Amino acid sequence: MTLTVVDIDTVNAPPDTIGEFGSVVIGVTDSGAAPAGSAAQAWLDHASFTITSGQATDRRIVRVESIDDTIATLDDRLSRYPVAATVCDDVLRAHPANDTRQGLTIESLAYSTLQAGREFARWLHDQGPRVRHEQDDTVVLHQDGPDLEIRFNRPDRHNAFSNALRAGLIDGLRVALADDTIGAVTFTGSGPSFCSGGDLREFGLLTDPADAHLARTRYSPAILLAALGDRLGPALHARVHGAVLGSGLEMASFCGTVTAEPGAVFGLPELRLGLLPGAGGTVSVPRRIGRWRTAYLVLSGAQIDVDTAADWELIDGIESRAD
Repeated sequence: MTLTVVDIDTVNAPPDTIGEFGSVVIGVTDSGAAPAGSAAQAWLDHASFTITSGQATDRRIVRVESIDDTIATLDDRLSRYPVAATVCDDVLRAHPANDTRQGLTIESLAYSTLQAGREFARWLHDQGPRVRHEQDDTVVLHQDGPDLEIRFNRPDRHNAFSNALRAGLIDGLRVALADDTIGAVTFTGSGPSFCSGGDLREFGLLTDPADAHLARTRYSPAILLAALGDRLGPALHARVHGAVLGSGLEMASFCGTVTAEPGAVFGLPELRLGLLPGAGGTVSVPRRIGRWRTAYLVLSGAQIDVDTAADWELIDGIESRAD
């Protein structure tokens, strides 16, 4: 899969979207303001995302420190993970705006496809023995009247999202959904990070991709978070800090309100495993920042700070944690 770079400032004809699937398209513009011409607008819509060294105000455009360095990074990553990058781009484009379950199904089917692919197999081959995490109190619930706190409790591993933690989260979300007296839920984590993403030591334990798809879609924290968000709106509040990566960012983005500590960092690192976001991130993150900036996070592997996250509306505010 090749990388096509298009100068948005000079195009004079819209993209051909009728033919066969082509390369991943990255736009480049000198100004962060979207060019006004119809051809430029069509390319901004069509591109996976557009980069600029100016101040980006359009959610289809990402400001980077160096256009040349960013193109070089993207070219390198697409050459190493061409299948995962292309499948992720396809999934983000196929995302249905308002149908969470359909979006999660598309994501999971694509994730399972990549689990059976050579890029994930190559990553898995280089890892050590697979280890299943065992812990009874991975998630701690604390209720004070109508307020419920759901807290990840694996601080020694930055709350890496294991099967045991997943089960604890599902139990906590079911408690919240079953109790009509609960009017506010705070979703947070113990220790130095909210959640550093999936527990890499468990990746590969479930060897059948079809079984993995059924587990993701039938035993899904994302479905429960979306349902709780529909009920509570802004009163479903993720308070995040430290590493907010991979599945951590994906789950927090389902919440009606997300606030972060000043030192938090955000990213979607799954491509380096030959995978795409698999905890609902192709649904939840684009709803906050659009598919273009979501694609940038995945394809570039970049991490952003709280100021950028707030500017993109990935988070709703910056505040210190009260423990």
